[in-house]
Amino acid sequence: MKSDKALWGSISILVGAVIAILALIRGVWQTWLLIGVFTLWGLWVVAVLLRPYMQQAKRRRMREQLAKKRLAEGISPNQPPGFPTLETAETELLLLRHVNHRISAYLRAVYPDVRWEWCEKRPEKLILSGGTGRIRLYGIPDFDHADVNVGHNAEIVCNMLKIVPLSEAPGSEPEDTVPPNKQPVDPQIWYEVQGRKVLEALVADLNSRGHSHLMIHEDGDICIEEDTEEVAKEHLAGFPEKTYWPRLQQVFERNGLAAEIMAKGIQISW
Repeated sequence: MKSDKALWGSISILVGAVIAILALIRGVWQTWLLIGVFTLWGLWVVAVLLRPYMQQAKRRRMREQLAKKRLAEGISPNQPPGFPTLETAETELLLLRHVNHRISAYLRAVYPDVRWEWCEKRPEKLILSGGTGRIRLYGIPDFDHADVNVGHNAEIVCNMLKIVPLSEAPGSEPEDTVPPNKQPVDPQIWYEVQGRKVLEALVADLNSRGHSHLMIHEDGDICIEEDTEEVAKEHLAGFPEKTYWPRLQQVFERNGLAAEIMAKGIQISW
C-alpha cells in the first residue's frame, strides 16, 4: 500500500516537472532535461518496487546467520533464546544413567545384591538407536552375564546368561548332559518372557465369564473347574519346577495375582 501511494505521488511530481520544462525551456536543453527527469523517475520507481524484496532477502540472510551461529554453539535452531540447553555428551550421559537405573531395578526385583557393568564400549549409542547389548553381572551365583534389549518403545528386557568354557559345557560330554528342565531357572525372567502374556490374556477372559481362580499344574497345564471336573485351558512352556515355586509365588503377587502353593500345583486367584 505504501509503495502504491509513493508511486502515484511520484507520477504527480513527474507530470509537474515535465510541464515546467515544456513551458520554460526551449531548444536542445529541453530534450536533455526531459530525458534526465524520466531517467531519475524510472530509477526511483525501480527502487521503490524492489525495496520490499530487498528487505525480505536481508531478513532471510540474518535468520540463516543466526541459525548457523546457534548450531556452532550447540543450540537447536528451533529452540527459543534463553532456554536452558544441554550439550550432546551431557544429554547422552543423562539418558544412560536413567536406563542404568531401570536395568538395576529390573535385576534387583529378583536379585537384591546384584551389581553389573556394561560390556559395550559405547552403551549410550545403543540406548539412542535401540538394540541388544551385553552386561557383566556380579553377586548372582547362577548367571554371570545378561543380554539387555532396549526397544524403540523404551521397553527393556534382560535375558540371563551363564558363560562357561566349551570344555565345561554340558554338551561336551554326552553322558553328563543335563536335561534342559534341570537348568537354573529365573522365575522373574520366565514370567516376563513366557508366562505374562498367556496368564494376562487367560485371566481377563476367565474373569469376564465369572471365574475367580485357576490352577497351574507341575507340567505347566492351566486348568479350571467346570462342575466337578478340571478342564485344561492353556499350557505354560518351561514352567519352573517346584524348587522355584516360592520365588514364583512372589513374582505372581508382585504382578497383582494372589498365589497359593498347593500339593497339585499353584492356585492363582484374582
